Amino acid sequence: FKNQYQKLFGHYPSGRAIELESLKVVVGTKVPKPSKVNREITKYIQNTFKIASKTPVYQWDDLQKDVTIEGPAILLNITSTAFIESSWQAGVQQDKNIIISKSHLVTQSHQMTFESEVIDLELFTNRFTNIAEEMGAQLQRTAFSVNVKERLDFSCAILDANAELLVNAPHIPVHLGSLGICVRLVKEKIKLGKGDVIITNHPKYGGSHLPDVTLLTAVFSDKDELIGYVINRAHHAEIGGKRPGSMPPDAKNLIEEGVVIPPMYLVKNGEIQWESLENLLKNAPYPTRALEENLADMNAALASLRTGEAALQKLVQEHSLEKVHHYMAALKQSATEALQNALKSIENQTFIAEEFLDDGHKICAEISIKNGQIEIDFDGTSAVHPGNLNANISIVYSAVIYVLRLLCNKEIPLNEGLMQNVQIHLPKDSFLHPNFSDNDLQNPAVVGGNTEVSQRLVDTLLKALNLAACSQGTMNNFLFGNERFGYYETIGGGTGASEGWHGRSAVHQHMTNTKITDPEELEFRYPVYLHQFSVRTNSGGKGQWNGGDGIIREIEFLEDLEITILSQHRKEAPYGLENGEAGKIGQQTLIRKNGVQKILLGIASEKVESGDRLIIETPGGGGFGSFEAAVTD
Repeated sequence: FKNQYQKLFGHYPSGRAIELESLKVVVGTKVPKPSKVNREITKYIQNTFKIASKTPVYQWDDLQKDVTIEGPAILLNITSTAFIESSWQAGVQQDKNIIISKSHLVTQSHQMTFESEVIDLELFTNRFTNIAEEMGAQLQRTAFSVNVKERLDFSCAILDANAELLVNAPHIPVHLGSLGICVRLVKEKIKLGKGDVIITNHPKYGGSHLPDVTLLTAVFSDKDELIGYVINRAHHAEIGGKRPGSMPPDAKNLIEEGVVIPPMYLVKNGEIQWESLENLLKNAPYPTRALEENLADMNAALASLRTGEAALQKLVQEHSLEKVHHYMAALKQSATEALQNALKSIENQTFIAEEFLDDGHKICAEISIKNGQIEIDFDGTSAVHPGNLNANISIVYSAVIYVLRLLCNKEIPLNEGLMQNVQIHLPKDSFLHPNFSDNDLQNPAVVGGNTEVSQRLVDTLLKALNLAACSQGTMNNFLFGNERFGYYETIGGGTGASEGWHGRSAVHQHMTNTKITDPEELEFRYPVYLHQFSVRTNSGGKGQWNGGDGIIREIEFLEDLEITILSQHRKEAPYGLENGEAGKIGQQTLIRKNGVQKILLGIASEKVESGDRLIIETPGGGGFGSFEAAVTD
């Protein structure tokens, strides 16, 4: 057990008792050799395709790597039979994967080389992606909190040796685009040696907001050569701050939002630094209310890194560092080329748009495309926000890379090859680019910049490019808790319509990709009762293509708690495009147990008592095209 624990988590907690949770015995029959059934199938294939009985028959179990099978031939497995026709050949790859190709390619060396390169790139893309996905599966399996284990509010990714995003699992877009920036900024601050693991949540160093805690490590080969980096970011529903849930709507500086973790070693020279981290979490000006949960999830994040590290090292052992680096570069180049192809139809054009937050703060964007280069200028954007709606370069980067990925309209992994020919200009001391110092009392609050401004950025860029009407444009952050716990969720809504497509109803979109807690889990773990969770019908904007509808979520509180709402589009309606109607704005109504109702602001906190209920109605998406055109059609 100790060896397995050490392998999984990279450390072993000494002095802890081992509990036997269960004992399992797995029994199965011996796998039989291909039997009479396969012989009958072989005979059927021979009769159907009129091939000679002397056609070679191969057993999958007996195949060796780099063997080439020329058709016609029959390949038998315990669960399937494959027929390789004449003029085709099967090449046996690593782990007995089979590549089928036309035999005549063998005599055309240039074409064969090209085809082989394309196939190998696809294979390596899947290998890289599978590593990131396994990191995510490991994090979910070993995590403790509802937010990570149930809502999947986390992201995992692989970066190349230049600390540029290579591939990610299909997790949270607002996390993913910023992970490369985070590693590059952290490397400037702190040395990252073999086996070291860095932890941070600081927006100055590529963090998004304080609840999002990032762990990263460099991965080296057995010859101590740098392969790349593995990284994850998980949202902690409680990490301190003025209010439970770590999203105080009235925060004026970073300290008030929770425990600030500057880049620091979680593991140094193989030694884990739990004590230092625990002291920070307990002794901050506004310490965490859920220390054990924080540490458990961080331990799971560490296990996720070790999983990615081992898998990346194994990949190099099997294929060589040179080959792995070659396909890392090729993968980014494929993204660059995909974007270049997408830009041809809008070459030498400039696109301008502006959008407003509910409090009047403005986002301005000008996108210029010339000679395959993209310049995005946010000049004219409002100054630093006095509250918590401040973003940073990481958030802007995530929004830009996400929209460029949409522009490609092609299935490619989200990676920094998309940013190769992109320049971003951010005006200083704007709420998209405030100045962050080492004095966190002077640093602005940021928690809403990550969740809300990221969504508004995406909609502004999509509006400029005329790609889609405005989606609900918010994550509808809802939090409740007390001094014992904090709960957090984001709530979906309607997506904006686009030409040829109606918007989707009642889903998360754009910069968030989490689940929502199941009713059974919510009511079992927390003192609440879920009365309603339904589609908010007719909240999407009408048009030739309609916007999606929002959500209605009604919750009753079963004990005295503090609640927080952090949202947008409670005043500014989600825009329609091409004469499509705007989506309906959202609202939240607090109903006291005596029947008195109160409409809450989009950013608000309240104390509630047992028996009080909250009804949250999320925005709908905007429509696209005139409704009259739809009626005519």
